Amino acid sequence: MVSQAARTGSVKIRQAVRAVVFDPDDRTALVHFDFGKYTVWATPGGGINPGESDEHALRRELAEELGLEGPAIGPCVWVREHLFENPLGSYDGQRERYYLVRTGRFEPRPHLSVEQLRAEYVVGVRWWTIDEIEASGEEFAPTRLAGLLRALVTHGPPDEPIDVSR
Repeated sequence: MVSQAARTGSVKIRQAVRAVVFDPDDRTALVHFDFGKYTVWATPGGGINPGESDEHALRRELAEELGLEGPAIGPCVWVREHLFENPLGSYDGQRERYYLVRTGRFEPRPHLSVEQLRAEYVVGVRWWTIDEIEASGEEFAPTRLAGLLRALVTHGPPDEPIDVSR
């Protein structure tokens, strides 16, 4: 879904970071977003605040959404730009950079309260295997998430970030 601003050319794009978080079993942590008209499972992350570096924003988002603190932030593996209907209307899309994060096993315990998460349209967080993603009828972002994750597990990070916008 694309906003009226996007259709008329006055597009506002938010800068964002996301983490591809793998545990030792190659499960990935995903966040469930419910925007009312649609729901989607995506990697944890979000907008970069003014003055924040990618690393600082990503660490903040990982703590808020997963309760994950102090992980090693790996290389940027993917980039993505997409337009969508933003319920708040403050922007029309995002330009995202995805960083690889390997971590030990942990149970996600977001630092934000249920109410704070809901205000950011987050309604769930869980670990997924690649096979579970492939077999699921749920929506994922990027849409070819399972294949992208499998390539990371099989081949490791790419030399340069891959554009996963399509």
